[in-house]
Amino acid sequence: MEASRAKKLVTDYVEAYNAFDVAGMLRHLHAEVVFRNISGGQVNLTTTGKESFRQQAERAKSYFSQREQRIIDWQFADNRAEVRIDYSAVAAVDFPNGLKAGDALQLQGRSVFQFAEDRIVSIDDIC
Repeated sequence: MEASRAKKLVTDYVEAYNAFDVAGMLRHLHAEVVFRNISGGQVNLTTTGKESFRQQAERAKSYFSQREQRIIDWQFADNRAEVRIDYSAVAAVDFPNGLKAGDALQLQGRSVFQFAEDRIVSIDDIC
């Protein structure tokens, strides 16, 4: 996939994520998309397929009153794009890790997107 097309798919996805727009997040996903959240080297969430992704994305909307992923760097190779992300959010609920509703969260991480059939076929969010 050309870097310009990959960048468009990822940018659209991130803009939809920031807007809490689940339908927009789904727009460029492959039917068999695999999503993994990886924290501290451990996979703590995996979804397979668009419907499973949609359900998780709908649940996640309630976790934060504000959220923003800001892409600060891009790398492209073959059918893959890796982006470094600054993430900021405000918790809407109390979390088991001690984060309380109203607390601000600032993280840096990266996301790896893979593409097939002109769609996003996998997303790994890594922090």
